[in-house]
Amino acid sequence: MPELNYLAVVVSIVGAFVLSGIWYGVLGNRMAALHPAYAEPSRSPYVTAGVELSRNLVLTLAVAGLADRLDVDDLASGLLLGLVLWIGFPLVLLTGSVFHEKVPPALAAIHAGNWLLKLLLIGGVAGVWT
Repeated sequence: MPELNYLAVVVSIVGAFVLSGIWYGVLGNRMAALHPAYAEPSRSPYVTAGVELSRNLVLTLAVAGLADRLDVDDLASGLLLGLVLWIGFPLVLLTGSVFHEKVPPALAAIHAGNWLLKLLLIGGVAGVWT
């Protein structure tokens, strides 16, 4: 088990949550125009916040564990880790959803941008706070 910097974990979780909130807050109207699921809130904001913070916890722990195993120990290598993870996972999954499920490309691009920012932030924090 890697030795975790708990302050870095908390900063990553909260930072990713805030960054995503800003991202989707700015792009929410565009998302509502692209898909009816985003037209009006269907869940309690408290439940949504709890789910998103939990997801960010899992993501942060996974990235921190990889960063530890790969000896990521500076900002540049942390950002590279975030970029590689983004290409390998969210980008691949989202392009598949566009191709196979006919998700609107603009909607997938909005989600892809959020994932890129989130993974760069978490990777960067993991690289700096090793």
